[in-house]
Order: sequence, then C-alpha cells, then structure tokens
Amino acid sequence: MRVKRVIRCFLSISLYRCPDPQGPSMHKPIYRIIDWFIPAAMLESDSDRLMARTFVMLHLAGPLMGHSVTFFLARTAAGATWQFWVTEGMVAGFFGIPFLLRACGSMRLPAMTSVQMLVGLSLFGSFSFGGISSPLLPWFLIAMVLGFFYLSESIKLVLTGIALQIGVFIGTRIFYGQFPSLLSAQDLQLANTFSILAALAYMTILALYYETVMRISLSLEQETIDQRGKLQLVREAMEAAELASKRKSIFLAKMSHELRTPLNAVIGYAEMLRETFQDQADASRKMQDLDRIHAAGRHLLALVNNVLDLSSIEANRLELSTEPVNVTSLINEVIATASPLVMKRDNRMIVNMPEDLGTIDLDALKVRQSLLNLLSNAAKFTTKGTIMLTVLRRSSGRRDFMSLEVTDNGIGMSEEGLRRIFEDFSQAENDTVSKFGGTGLGLALTKRFCQMMGGTIDVRSERGVGTSFTIQIPIVASRRAESDATPSAPPAAGEAA
Repeated sequence: MRVKRVIRCFLSISLYRCPDPQGPSMHKPIYRIIDWFIPAAMLESDSDRLMARTFVMLHLAGPLMGHSVTFFLARTAAGATWQFWVTEGMVAGFFGIPFLLRACGSMRLPAMTSVQMLVGLSLFGSFSFGGISSPLLPWFLIAMVLGFFYLSESIKLVLTGIALQIGVFIGTRIFYGQFPSLLSAQDLQLANTFSILAALAYMTILALYYETVMRISLSLEQETIDQRGKLQLVREAMEAAELASKRKSIFLAKMSHELRTPLNAVIGYAEMLRETFQDQADASRKMQDLDRIHAAGRHLLALVNNVLDLSSIEANRLELSTEPVNVTSLINEVIATASPLVMKRDNRMIVNMPEDLGTIDLDALKVRQSLLNLLSNAAKFTTKGTIMLTVLRRSSGRRDFMSLEVTDNGIGMSEEGLRRIFEDFSQAENDTVSKFGGTGLGLALTKRFCQMMGGTIDVRSERGVGTSFTIQIPIVASRRAESDATPSAPPAAGEAA
C-alpha cells in the first residue's frame, strides 16, 4: 500500500494535483522545485507540463535509484577500481539533465542526451561488471523506452546513436576477447536484486504516466466527438433556418401583386374622393379624413414596398432595369418629392448640382428610391436645421462616378450605431423607433441597391453634430446620348462640373 501511495503521489505531482486534500499544501515546495527546471512555454500546455514534470521527476529520482546499485557495488572489491568510479560519475551525471532542460528551453536535446547516456552506462557497466548478468544491463531497456516516449519524432536519430554505441561495445568485446571478471556472480546477487527493483519502479512510473496520457487523450477525443455532434446539429439548424428564410422571401416576392393592388386602390379612391369634395364648402372635415387615409395608405405602401424589395433581393428575383436617364430631371423629381418632408420639421434644403449632368444609363427607380431614403432620413432626424444635397460627377482612375451626398446637422449617430445602420430591421440607436418610428429597412435597401449597381455607400456621423451619406455609382455613358451629341460638343461636359 505504501508503494502504491508513493506512485500515486508522484503522478499527482507531475499532473499538478494531489489525490488527498492535504496534498496541495504538502507538495507546493516540490512544485516550485520541479517547475524551476521547466521552461515557461512548456508550463502553459497541460500535455507539455505533464511530460516535462514526469521527465524532471524521473531524472531526479532515477539517479537515486541508480545509486542504490552503485552503493552495493562499492561494498565489493570492485569499489576500488576505476570502472566503478566511471560508473558512479555517469549515474551522478543524470542529475544535470534537468539543468540542461532549463538551459535549452525544449525537450529534444535533454531527452537525447539522457537516452544516449543511459545506453552508454548500461553497456559500459555490463562490460565491466558481469557481462550478461550485470545489474546494469536492464537499464538498456529503460533507455529504449525513454527514447520512444520522449523522442518519437526523432526516433531514427535515437536508434542511430544507440547503434553506434552497440557497435563500439561489440568492437571492444572482440578486442578484449572476454568480459573482465572484476566480480563473481555471487557478489552481484544483491546488486542485481536492487537493480531489478529500481528498473521495475522506473518502468511502472512510465507505464502509469502513459496510462494518464492515454486517459487524457481519450477524454479529449470524446469531447471532440461531442463537439462535432453539436456542431452538426447547429449546422443542420442553420440550414433549416436558411431554407425557411429563403421560402419566406420567395413567398413575399410572389405576394407582391396581391399586397400592392389593394393599397393602390385605397390610395386611388382617396384621391378621387378628395377631388370630389374639394369644391364643397362644408367638406373640410371630410377632406381632413381623406388626407389621413391617403397619407396612411402611402406610408403603408412604402413599408410594403421596402419589405417586398428586400425579399426580392434575398430571393434573387430583383434585377436591374437600366435605361438612359437625364440625371438633372431625375434629381429635380426627387427634390420635389422630398421637399414636403424636409419642410415638415422647419428644415431648409440646399442643393449643389451642376446645370447639366448629362444622360446616363442607370436604374432610375433604384437611384430615386435610394436618394429618397437618404433625404427622408435626414428630414426625420433634423429639426430646424439644414439638409444639403450635393450631386457631382467624379473621375477615379479610368472610371467615372456619379456622387450623391446628403448632409444634415441633425442628431447624428454614435460609433456603435454606425456599425449597425445598414443591417436589416435595425436602427442606429435603441430609442430611435420609439421617438421617430421607422422599420430600419431604408438604409439596408439603399446599400443593396448601390451594390447591385456596382456602387458604394459611405457614412460619416458624430453624435449631436450631424450625418453625411455619400453614394457613388459607376457611370456608363448612354449610347443614345453619344449618338445625339454633335461633333463640336465636348464628350465630358458634365465631368467638367
């Protein structure tokens, strides 16, 4: 029982845990001594720490077990020979291996040195003390096991060193013709007994270390299998969610006509009734109600359009419809539509735009909707301020771009808000919906429209100062415009602006 407890405590030290509650306080000094020899990088990993601690412990306890053999050799007639003192020096030399580990910072050189020293010691001791019946011969097997344990990646180099030493041993044996007879078999009996016991204890520790490593490896392998199973479940859930989202998008895209038609009818009948009652003197109350119906219908239609456009994009059902468009006329239409929204909060709009921007092939509907989204956002979050629209044609390298910049001096956004404003159904700030309303789809759609047209949208903002959105769309000159242009007209008249 005492031997078993000693072995368990040895493993607990190398694993940095103890089997009994009093262990940690009892073993802390031993931890500090062992870890002093181990490089800091090896202490960070559990497997490296276990291997290094076992290595240091074996090279502190191993020479002590080896000296139990040399102690009995010293009590014989061989204790006065130079072969004994060489053997004693080689056994004591193993105490220096932990210092070599600390100096090298890695396991390879110390382990290689230890294996080759142990092979040399066993061969030299066997040659000097009893030949095949030498008490040091079992240590040769220990050296082989150590080589496979600590140097499995360099086993060819280990075997080469062992083969060279065996070659020297065989050559010496041939040269001398026989082993020296320093001691009789009777004198080696007690030394052999302690050598076998020491070798058994050494091999038992290595076996228990290997069992511990295998147990940890199996535990990690089981955890890996469990994690793979969980990952597979998550992957299946994601695939199911993506399929459901795709089906939802397809459904909404197909429902486009069924949803828009009733709303257009409500809006159209509200406009017709308003025209009917506008000439009647006592119809002011009815006119107000019709205005509310008309405004609510148009607002609902805009929301439905945004949702349907987003669904169409996700379902890959929305395509570009490019045609030659007069940019100045398009911008003027957008300004006329957005002006009531801007003036609703006592804002003023400033437009910086050249007189003639020419004709460009683009999707007018998507450009108009993107610009309206930016202007309506600026009008919503600005009160008694200024909203500036700047339209320019710019050149970058060999490509021309149309730049649309909307700047306001409204409430602005925080850095966190800037990171999520282009996400679907997301607002810049948490309290935006309760204060200003909205679905969080306008900017998400604007970004996707810009990407579909090969352009970009950028934003700059500061809380309490204002916000600036910039859309850049690549320009492809309209073929109709080129064919209608006269030779005297400059091809890039709009670019000069």
